Amino acid sequence: MTATGTNTPRERYRAQIRAEITRHAWEQIATAGASALSLNAIAKQMGMSGPALYRYFAGRDELITALVREAYRSLADTLREAAAAGADLFALALALRDWALTDPQRYFLVYGTPVPGYHAPEDTTAISSEIMTTLLDACAALPGAAAATAFGDHLADHRDWAAGHPAPPGTLHRFLVFWTRLHGVLSLELAGHFSGMDLDPARLFRAEVDELTAPRP
Repeated sequence: MTATGTNTPRERYRAQIRAEITRHAWEQIATAGASALSLNAIAKQMGMSGPALYRYFAGRDELITALVREAYRSLADTLREAAAAGADLFALALALRDWALTDPQRYFLVYGTPVPGYHAPEDTTAISSEIMTTLLDACAALPGAAAATAFGDHLADHRDWAAGHPAPPGTLHRFLVFWTRLHGVLSLELAGHFSGMDLDPARLFRAEVDELTAPRP
């Protein structure tokens, strides 16, 4: 019987080669950053010609997109599984930090400086929206009503980023404060900016989460 679909030897081989290419790409990014990603260099490492490698990825942008999808999917699944197990916003924040510390270059690819000349396709935005939805659900479940603010009024008409989440503007504002402050601490930690300071980044992160998730009157 002849195998069909992704079970054919050709499809399995193609998937294996693409996985090997992405592995080399992550190694390159860890060494020199995403902006220096080179398909020709990867082809040389794999003992392939440049044109042969382009049969698996049409160009640099397609390879970066595969890496971005992989990173977003990994974080989306991590947070979704934690939420399904009962994690609240505090626990989800710690899961986010653990995920980032496990592979800083993966974190920086999606939350660091954009790669010059690269524009992610819409489906990567859809995956990132899963992350936002999981965290927004947890933020909406915090005790105490989110206070009305002038910026919350602004968000009443500028909430497309929330992907249709029904949270009121005050909750959206509270979430954005949570999101930006935690990424600020994480980005500084991963970039090594706390290395010369006599403090524990883990305790700083927890202190931020404590304050951001404290019950509101």
